Amino acid sequence: MTDHDRPGRPRPVERLAAFIALAALPVAMTTLIVGAVMNWEATVAAVAALLVGVTAGWHAVSRKGMRRALAGLGAALALALLVAVGFLTDLSLPRLALVLVLAALSAAAARVALHRRGGSVEAAGGPAAKPARPVLLMNPKSGGGKVERFGLVDECSRRGIGAVLLKPGEDLRELAEQAIARGADAIGMAGGDGSQAIVAEVAARHDIPHIVVPTGTRNHLALDLGLDREDVVGALDAFVDGVERRIDLATVNGRVFVNNASLGLYARVVQSPQYRDAKLKTAAETLPDLLGPDAVPPDLRFTGPDAVPHGATDPRLERPLPARPTRRPRHP
Repeated sequence: MTDHDRPGRPRPVERLAAFIALAALPVAMTTLIVGAVMNWEATVAAVAALLVGVTAGWHAVSRKGMRRALAGLGAALALALLVAVGFLTDLSLPRLALVLVLAALSAAAARVALHRRGGSVEAAGGPAAKPARPVLLMNPKSGGGKVERFGLVDECSRRGIGAVLLKPGEDLRELAEQAIARGADAIGMAGGDGSQAIVAEVAARHDIPHIVVPTGTRNHLALDLGLDREDVVGALDAFVDGVERRIDLATVNGRVFVNNASLGLYARVVQSPQYRDAKLKTAAETLPDLLGPDAVPPDLRFTGPDAVPHGATDPRLERPLPARPTRRPRHP
């Protein structure tokens, strides 16, 4: 292996791409600013329209009824004004095309500059032993029905992998425990990060491998592991020809998570049972209660590494913060 091919060290082409990415964006911004400065009145109007639009948009998502409608109308008018002002500035079509090309060039060069060879899963782990009785748990609703779309049940049958479908009302953690009690020596999960966390916790306690099959919507854990999130069926190869890695598990309020833990607005919105099937509608109905003038502040409380408790200052939320033990299990 030559020196410039070593993992983590940029090659000359990556260094050149980084330079292009850093240079193209300022040039694009300068081109845009020059066009605006030549007509400063329009620039002031554009800034004003932007501020009005943002303010009106904030009110639109945090209010209900007529106030939401009026705020939405104000945001739309501000956007229309912003577009109209754009035509008044001295930004010719060739100059606009140049700005777009430079911006695209910067983004493309940044992608090349940040690419790394040798940072594969194989480089970070060793070959895993082939399990004798592998089992894959599947959430058929995950990712809009990817389990059925990719025919995972049949694919498991071809590979000699036991397939267990999660049915409505069943407890995923209990299914995982039952599979291991019946002799499973490797257990996988076809689902999103929430489902992966539950099965990973069970696998860690029993010290058996956990296989990630990315059938969720975002699949952040699969991305962090270096898996191809589009190759759902290919992920099954980990049962027969896998690479073992050990990762940390973390807990929040005694609940394990494998990638991230959401706090605040997003966490409250996604807790709604309607969120999976109607994301935008659920967010629109939930945000006014969370952001409006009568909203109760989030009950966020935690104890820092120095054992000092931190939490909400609103009198309505003042309650003792229970102490919880911290643990960080690991799994293959």
